[in-house]
Amino acid sequence: MTALGFALLAPAPAHKLRAKPKPPARFYHAGKRATHRPRPTLLRAPGSRAEVYAALSPAACLAALADRHIPFVREEPKRGVEIPVRLSGKMNGVLFRTDYPDGERNRVPWEVYDCRLVLALDDFAEILRAHSIIEVRIFSAWRPPAARWPMTEWARRHQGALAVDVRELRKDSGEQLDILEQFHGRLGAVQCTPDAPAPAPDSPEARELHQLVCQAADAHIFNSILTPNYDPAHKNHFHLEVTPDVDWFMVR
Repeated sequence: MTALGFALLAPAPAHKLRAKPKPPARFYHAGKRATHRPRPTLLRAPGSRAEVYAALSPAACLAALADRHIPFVREEPKRGVEIPVRLSGKMNGVLFRTDYPDGERNRVPWEVYDCRLVLALDDFAEILRAHSIIEVRIFSAWRPPAARWPMTEWARRHQGALAVDVRELRKDSGEQLDILEQFHGRLGAVQCTPDAPAPAPDSPEARELHQLVCQAADAHIFNSILTPNYDPAHKNHFHLEVTPDVDWFMVR
């Protein structure tokens, strides 16, 4: 175990693919401005993993990836992204990918990550493997800023490749957890608190999705976790984000 690393899990067996392929899922844009967005509660967690990762220099972050044996390739400079990398295999036995065909994935911008987000996702993958999850389907990580954005100015959230939108989780049994269809949350409801409402309708799949969110929140590996409870724009995904220069985290 390295100073920043966590135990790696053995790769899981190949999973069962969909019988009928779907077209690639593009990242989601809300059709209109959200009208039910609650004010998030910011909780303090000084020294959290997310804070430590966000403060890493490029050299230290890339060294941490190597120490953890995370398969990655360096990317050429990307607008808004301080430490751009692209994953080239599984982390902790979990594959993170878009729906684009394998022959296109190394060219689409949505699979570019900032190195610091990759460290957080590696920790998240350890949680996922405990639930027999071997694949995560995402809408996007990086979303390129406008061309006028300076190449030497680092962005946050998706424009800085410091956030990823997760839409579906796939298990080694072939079971799929679809956030749009199976999260069963409630708009504006709190998450991961004693008074948080149960999924409605309740189901094993919904309970597991809620549990995964709360396990990630308890680990403080992301500064921001937004679920379908947050607003209509997040109805079909989890937004997972690392934010530099803060010691807070929130989950909604």
